[in-house]
Order: sequence, then C-alpha cells, then structure tokens
Amino acid sequence: MQPLVLASSSTYRHALLEKLCLPFLCASPDIDESQQPGETAQQLVLRLAQSKAEALKHQFPGALIIGSDQVAVLGQHILGKPGTRENAIQQLTACSGKKVTFLTGLALHDNQSGSTQVDIVPFHVYFRTLSDSQIQSYIDRESPLNCAGSFKSEGLGIALFEKLEGEDPNALIGLPLIKLTTMLEKAGLSVL
Repeated sequence: MQPLVLASSSTYRHALLEKLCLPFLCASPDIDESQQPGETAQQLVLRLAQSKAEALKHQFPGALIIGSDQVAVLGQHILGKPGTRENAIQQLTACSGKKVTFLTGLALHDNQSGSTQVDIVPFHVYFRTLSDSQIQSYIDRESPLNCAGSFKSEGLGIALFEKLEGEDPNALIGLPLIKLTTMLEKAGLSVL
C-alpha cells in the first residue's frame, strides 16, 4: 500500500482523517497562504490545497499526499481566522441572519504517477439572527479565534445556526471525507 500523508498540522483534519481507519502520517507543508491579487475564493482554495499536497512530494516519495484548504465566504467577502476577540465579534455580527458558504479545496497528489486530483466541496451555513450578548457569550465560552468565520461547528457553534446545507458535513470542519474517499479509490487505495 502506498504511504498516505496528510499535508496539514490541523488537529481537526487529523481527527477527521482518522475516521477512515487508514494509517497515515502528518507533516506541515509550510506554504504562503496569502491570497493573490484578483484571485477568487474558489481559485484560492484550489491553489492552496494543491500547493500543500505538492509541497511535500520530495519529502515523501511514492506517497499519496492529501492537501486541503478552506475559506468562508459572506457575499463576495472572504472571512479569515479572526485572531482577536474584537475581529470575531465583527465577523459574527456580519454573519448574523445570513448565509455563509464554506469552500473546501481538496487535492490528492499521487507521487508515484505525478498526477494530482483537485476539487472544491461547498457547504452552506445559515446563521440565526444573533444578539450582541449571544455573540459575546459564544466567543467568551468557545474562543474560536483560530477558526475561519469565528465558530467551531463541532462544538457550541452549532447553536449559532438555523440550518446547515451540503453533501458532506466533514467539509465544514475542513476535510471532505466523501470526496476524499472517491479520490483515494481512483488512485488505487480502497478505504473499505
């Protein structure tokens, strides 16, 4: 079996990949994740997912390398990781009562063949109309400062939503396992 590598230091992606019960290694790809001028959210996540997967090809010859990247989009605006409490309050206030689309770019680089499969998996989150005190209470309780969109759907963040819509709930957390399973099987690695 080809070695499987997750090009990520994310504990969330690591936990998701463990669900597939396949042995894998993790390594940080250390790439520049800045958005390029004129680059759309879709172009950004595809480029970053592919760059992450291909960044480790010299370190793991012969491996299947998974790269993934995610952005949250409100209208035409990309919501990054807030970093501070004040930014998180601003983000959640802007999202209140609106739909936010999470775009997760996924890439699987086959280091034996040199080919890379790439795709985007969207997931839509419909926010409840939130009061200032609800937003502040949520941020104080869960401190989602390192999460795009300022929430953790796998925790208390679920209380922020009116409705979730998408093909794979794992995509919202950052690694779409349904699409990944299809890619792995196309590369010759059967999950079942």
